[in-house]
Amino acid sequence: MNDTINEAPPKRKRRRKTATRKRTGKKKTPRRFGRFFLSITAVFFLVCAGVFLFVPQVWQELGGLLPDAERQLPANQLHEIREPDAAEQIARVLFIRRAVSARLNPSDYVPIGRISPDLKEAIVAIEDRRFYDHRGFDMTGMARATLVNIQHGRIEEGASTITQQLVKNLFLANEQTFTRKAQELLLALAIENAYTKDEILEMYMNVVYYGSGFYGVNAASEGYYGKAPAALDLPEASMLAGVPNAPSELSPFTNFIAAKKRQAIVLDAMEAQGLIDARTAEDAKMQPLIFRPEEH
Repeated sequence: MNDTINEAPPKRKRRRKTATRKRTGKKKTPRRFGRFFLSITAVFFLVCAGVFLFVPQVWQELGGLLPDAERQLPANQLHEIREPDAAEQIARVLFIRRAVSARLNPSDYVPIGRISPDLKEAIVAIEDRRFYDHRGFDMTGMARATLVNIQHGRIEEGASTITQQLVKNLFLANEQTFTRKAQELLLALAIENAYTKDEILEMYMNVVYYGSGFYGVNAASEGYYGKAPAALDLPEASMLAGVPNAPSELSPFTNFIAAKKRQAIVLDAMEAQGLIDARTAEDAKMQPLIFRPEEH
């Protein structure tokens, strides 16, 4: 009888230990699962954030889901330009394709495949020889332009890339301030990330001012020569490519002698870059140009 009473307590203790181990095991499983789930969720959101921050195409796809931006004329055709607020500036950078599309005129827009190859090469040669190598701004070109300008004691060569010029023509006023320059560089980077080089060159040729009231390559080609952009030959293309540098002074309708001098500079640049040979350049300088009668 006494032996039975003495053996009972140890059995109860063993049962309690077993129950404790079982209860502890049941509590650890959901806790571990919860931590694992939170870790996976955190990684997922970090990956998503990385995609949104570092893959510009994602932002452009989101911009395509938004309502179309209000259609506006490019900045180079406006007398007054309203400065956007901070939120509008951020949206313009993030959804740059949406902002650019609102400034282009689809009714007078010419795809790059329907533009003379001579004109494309002439514009790159004279405006931005490293266009296909930089990412929106050209540090080498800036350094070279600074040295050239110091050597001549005046502004002989600019440092803006074709991408920066596109930004200015589409969005910005002409005043030279640090804020405006920062906007220009930021928008140039956004455009470089969202478009191919040929698309950027195509937009530039369709927006830039060629003098005598001609905005865009289609209006300029028809207005000066009475022909489509695809039909321009080298002499015509080289003269047209020189005009945007100073359109009010270099239009052949305004100052033919200045336009011819600028054409020679364009052809020399093409020759120096191996786009044409010396014989071709000299022939193009000498070939007469037939202009469409100027309309008054």
